[in-house]
Amino acid sequence: MNHSNHGRQLLSAAAVVLGNAGYSLTVALFLEPAGLVAGGATGVALAFGRLTGLSVSGFLLAFNLVMLVWGWVVLGRAFALNTLASSILSPIFLGLAETMLHGRVLTDDLFLNTVFAAIGVGAFMGIVIRAGASTGGMDIPPLVLQKWFRWPVSATMLIFDIAVILIQIPFSPVPQLLYGIVAIIIQVMVLDKVLLWGESRTEVKLISTKADELCAAILHQLDRGVTILNGAGGYTHDPSAVLLSVISSRELSRLEKLVHAIDPDCFLIVSQVTEVRGRGFSMDKKYQ
Repeated sequence: MNHSNHGRQLLSAAAVVLGNAGYSLTVALFLEPAGLVAGGATGVALAFGRLTGLSVSGFLLAFNLVMLVWGWVVLGRAFALNTLASSILSPIFLGLAETMLHGRVLTDDLFLNTVFAAIGVGAFMGIVIRAGASTGGMDIPPLVLQKWFRWPVSATMLIFDIAVILIQIPFSPVPQLLYGIVAIIIQVMVLDKVLLWGESRTEVKLISTKADELCAAILHQLDRGVTILNGAGGYTHDPSAVLLSVISSRELSRLEKLVHAIDPDCFLIVSQVTEVRGRGFSMDKKYQ
């Protein structure tokens, strides 16, 4: 168990390092050269600096510290420590990337820079968040809202980023502003896919007069668990067993063939679920 915990911690630490390195490289390669309007804490700091003439870096530091303390109180010490690591790693990697690139850019095309900046930022930010950390700043409020109200991270992050973009309207060229909005939308879509990657499964419900045979077939031929629910027909009021099982998407076709071979009249309901935790998925299977 100790080796397993240490392995998970090392994997999470590696993900935080990789996520911050990739995020910083994306910023240096695509975001900065294109002069795109940015969301998050950086966008807030830029707007504050342009409005007041005060130090952007000073405001950004103060803002990140406030967010870090809030994250510590609500999300826990481990999260805050991982966020602190990101706050240090991100500028270090960004400085290294800028030094190595020496101002070189891959393309001057604003559209290509927008697309690749959005994909890179969304993907690497997703890796950091899945590791249980954050890049800090405006990443923390969506995670707090998710814990308090179960609001999706991607949706609240989109709302906050659009608000930050709107603040920058008076100070930004129109093309960079419009492409910045496009970049945020793509970034959120990519982030959502990364957060759910490897977690989605297929839920099936079976209503059949041959429930016992179907249950045995799923248990032994698909090696998947089955939960038997007690139901009744709404019209006839006859008692009926409802079988509930969660499978991978690749197993759906095999399950359908199995079900139709046993009971062609079986009532089958298929649903996509975004996350499954428990034996056979997030935990090892347990046989008796």
